[in-house]
Parts: sequence; C-alpha cells; structure tokens
Amino acid sequence: MDKGNALHRTRRIGTGLAFIIFPLVFVFAFAGHPGLLSPHLLGPEEMILRARNAPFLQFGHALVTLNTALLVVVALHFMRLLDRGSAAWGGFLGGALAILGALMLAADKGALCLTMSALDTLPESEFAGMMPGLLAMFSKEGWLVLLWGLLLLPIGFAIQAVALLGSQTLPRWQGILFLVGVLFVGTPDGAEIINLTAAILLAVAFVPYGIQIVRNGTRSASAQPFADT
Repeated sequence: MDKGNALHRTRRIGTGLAFIIFPLVFVFAFAGHPGLLSPHLLGPEEMILRARNAPFLQFGHALVTLNTALLVVVALHFMRLLDRGSAAWGGFLGGALAILGALMLAADKGALCLTMSALDTLPESEFAGMMPGLLAMFSKEGWLVLLWGLLLLPIGFAIQAVALLGSQTLPRWQGILFLVGVLFVGTPDGAEIINLTAAILLAVAFVPYGIQIVRNGTRSASAQPFADT
C-alpha cells in the first residue's frame, strides 16, 4: 500500500510539474528570439541566417525539444479528465492529435534547429557551401514535409480546450486562456512576440493549476480528485 501511495504521489507531482514547466519553457524560448520587437515573417534563408552563431536561440530550441515530453503528459492528463460524457471523444481525439503534433515538434526542432548548433563549428566558407542543402531542409522539401504535422499540436489542444470548456471541467477563465494560447503559440517564425504572448497566457492558466496538483491533487473547477487517482 505504501509503495502504491508513493507511486501515486510521484505521478501526481510529476503531472503538476509538467503543467508548471512546459509553459515557462515556451516563455523562455520565445523571449530569446532575436528581433522580438520587430515582427515580420521569415523565409527559409532568413531563418538559417538568424540561427547561425546564435547559441542562446539554439539553447531555447533544445529546451523546447525536451519540453515535448511534458506536452504528452498534459495531453494524457486531459484525456483522463475528459473520459466521461459527451466530452470524452473531444478529449481522446484532441489528445491523440496533440501527442502526434508533439512528436512532430520534436522532429522539427531536431532537424531544423539543433543541427544548426553543429554547423556553427564550421568556418564560413564551408557553411556557405551547405546553403543549398539547408534551404531545401528549411523549405521542408522531401519527407521533411511531414514536419507540417506539428500543426496537429495546437489543433489537438484546441479540441481539448473546447471540450474542457463545454464540460466545465476547468474554470472558464483557465479554459479560455488555454484555447487562446494554443491557437496563437504556433504563429510562424518571425512573429515570436505573438508566440511569447500566447505562452504567457498558457503560463497564467497552467502554473497555478500545476501548483494545485502538486499540493493536493484537486481540480480547480470542482475540488474533486484527479482522474489518475
């Protein structure tokens, strides 16, 4: 029994920490983008040159890559909360899409972002010779077109947010911030000020939620035990 209680407590604390950490990582990562206050959409070449010799930007991308694991925890948590009634299908479908999108986000950061840190070790002459290949990568040519699947992440979470609002599983203000945040957190490269604002909205919604899970494992809406108990 003690082992079971310890496992349950570990799961509960881990879930709460996921809700606290994941939006804060997004806030940190988006805040570290250069040209934050001069938003404009970037083409593939501009994205490559922006990532060149930008260790702080690449560190943020590395954190986002690791952060995708926490997004899976969040999606599964909401699937469990929405496992009854008319919202169950929304929880399941949204969670499935969000998890698939999280995997694509990890692939995107690995293929197009973390590789740039390795290329920083090359002299400019050699780097210039690799530009045609990099342009093909950042244009998502070939099988890299699958990386567009990262759009499933905000779509899936938006479905879950609507289901949470409809079932009143979360307080209305948290559900609305969740919905607005996930719809705008995927704004294209170059307009990270919008991504940052969306990430802050997610932090406002979920950091208190995560703290409450860590402390007592109760939902904000009804103070009932979480579904993973």
